[in-house]
Amino acid sequence: MKAAFLTGHGGNEVVRVADRPDPVRRSGEVLVRMRWATLNRVDLYMRDSGAGITHRLPQILGLDGMGIVEEVDAGETMLAPGQKVVVHPAIGCGRCEFCLRGDTVLCTAVSYLGEHRDGTLSEYVALPASNVFPMPAHLEHAQAAALGVTYLTAWRMLFSRAQLKPWETVLIFGVGGGVSLAALQLAKMAGARAIVTSREDDKLRLAAAAGADHTINGGTQDIAKTVLALTGGRGVDVVIENVGQAVWSSALKSLVRGGRLVTCGATSGDQPPADLRRVFIRQLQIFGSTLGSLGEFADLLGFVERTGLRPIVSARYRLDQIHAALDHLEAGRQFGKVAVAIADAADAADTGA
Repeated sequence: MKAAFLTGHGGNEVVRVADRPDPVRRSGEVLVRMRWATLNRVDLYMRDSGAGITHRLPQILGLDGMGIVEEVDAGETMLAPGQKVVVHPAIGCGRCEFCLRGDTVLCTAVSYLGEHRDGTLSEYVALPASNVFPMPAHLEHAQAAALGVTYLTAWRMLFSRAQLKPWETVLIFGVGGGVSLAALQLAKMAGARAIVTSREDDKLRLAAAAGADHTINGGTQDIAKTVLALTGGRGVDVVIENVGQAVWSSALKSLVRGGRLVTCGATSGDQPPADLRRVFIRQLQIFGSTLGSLGEFADLLGFVERTGLRPIVSARYRLDQIHAALDHLEAGRQFGKVAVAIADAADAADTGA
């Protein structure tokens, strides 16, 4: 099968598109013929170094995607050959205390597609049936492929960790990024008021068109002061951020007393000033979060189906254009997901058929 895989670590020179052995489906697993995948920052991290992530080379990239069920067990009742599906990239051990309570992403031996095991930037993937879900019928293939990482991450941050309510206000940092844009769409679909930040006016204009109630340019405006002005001096109920050190102070100062901050990244540094007096005097709540459980993915898919939400895809490439796709992501030019067509030329048109 054709796949995009790592032969080493460095730049695009270590990423090849060539034949790799087909995966062997085991009992309890589903063989999925992949049609589309979308890129995530971890694909760049795996290419650059993969430090701290146990993996062996060659390593097929890609965490999320959609495809067609090719093979299932004879007794499988929820999935059938020919069915369009999306995949959840985290495979748990099924035995630890976290798996037993349904929180696979906290599994002590979790393995991720594209990191610890071969990923979705390939013509076929074999993974447990529990990690394969029917695709929302109204979505284009590339849109469906976007749900497995950024939208699931945003879902857990907003609704499981922060417990966002429809009458509340959320501040979302770095709206050009995948998780932040997903959080904007989800929050607005849930009825909340959304304030977003970016250092790029073009992305702020796109965010306003996507439903943001207010936009703040973090390069030219004081974020916390602007937030307080927009909220009558009160502050926001929830902050969603993945920037880390550079915005941490503004994030804490923007919260109402008792407010909740959820973080899933630290692109600008992971050692921000704690500002503990503010945290305990104002009784702020700080949550770490990443990805989401199988149950949360099912809830997200049901929400997408009911509301008609459509993930935003900003660029589409073929598998043999993987270097250009990675460059696009690395440059930070996108407003939405960078998608890669895995199969034939007809899929690149992405009619959803």
